[in-house]
Amino acid sequence: MKRAIYPGSFDPITFGHLDIINRASKLCDELIVGVLNNNQKIRCFP
Repeated sequence: MKRAIYPGSFDPITFGHLDIINRASKLCDELIVGVLNNNQKIRCFP
């Protein structure tokens, strides 16, 4: 079983992020999207 991880802050999530998630999900059996908090980034949605 192939697993992949796509980490990011996704703030805000964009169509580009969704495109990568969609394409990556076809290349592996399980895709883990890890949402993290980047304290050095000015957030759009607090």
